[in-house]
Amino acid sequence: MFDLTNIKILHIEPTTICNAACPQCARERPELYNDKTQRSTLTLDQCKNLFDIDFIKNLNKMFMCGDFGDAAASSETLKIFEYFRSINSDMELGLNTNGGIQNTTWWYNLGKILNKPKDFCVFSIDGLEDTNHIYRRNVNFSKIIENAQAFIKGGGSAHWDMLVFKHNEHQIDACRNLARELGFSWFRTKISKRFNEVNVDNIKPPSGYTVHTPSQRKAQIKCHAIDDKSLYVTAKGEIFPCCWIGNRAYSVDSELQEILDSPNYQKLTDSWSTEPYYICCDNCSLTDNNQSLFESQWRENTCLR
Repeated sequence: MFDLTNIKILHIEPTTICNAACPQCARERPELYNDKTQRSTLTLDQCKNLFDIDFIKNLNKMFMCGDFGDAAASSETLKIFEYFRSINSDMELGLNTNGGIQNTTWWYNLGKILNKPKDFCVFSIDGLEDTNHIYRRNVNFSKIIENAQAFIKGGGSAHWDMLVFKHNEHQIDACRNLARELGFSWFRTKISKRFNEVNVDNIKPPSGYTVHTPSQRKAQIKCHAIDDKSLYVTAKGEIFPCCWIGNRAYSVDSELQEILDSPNYQKLTDSWSTEPYYICCDNCSLTDNNQSLFESQWRENTCLR
């Protein structure tokens, strides 16, 4: 089912480096990642070795995000974008970031590269100046705004994604209004599903939050990697079906290794009729309204233009 010759969406993690310390992030969980020994950055040369020209020409979209780092933290990011665009001028390019790293010149240049109608940069901003840092620790709000404005000035389409918590739910309207005032194209809100896994004393879910607990190893799976014909590559240059499975890139268990070793990950899909892999249950099991758990996080998706 994962036909590697027909991939349409490529998700790249360019680096595990990050300026933030978000308490529910995988990079803050020592059982998943150790920044002192496992720090990695994907180079342009590695990308050229991994993906031939025909593969890139066949893509509809390439975006950079990842599990452990911030895509803007890599010195290779702009070069990789420029390379992919030089081969496939029609493809959609995008980046997800906390927005608090690099200078305005870098962001302006990114806006010049990501200037096609479907291109985008998602700025993950969880509130205003008095709340964003509560979850996006070590990220300066004023710097985010300056960088986002530089990106927009360069010609880029900026999206404001807001994780909603108890401490910032009262600011949704103000954040949406500020996003519109600054020239963002979209404003979206979602609720983290990480409360299912990680609880932090001063980080609480918003009002009305309910935990969706799939029937472990017996859930019905809706696979976005198959539906989207997508693939994920880590900052080490390793390929996984998706970022949720790639989340275990530094802690591969024997069951995952069997999946990765099977042709086109066939053992992953074979397991769905009996005992699905637990990462699939945790992220892509169906909820009561026939959405995957991942889809059910989203609350608002507002076009501001």
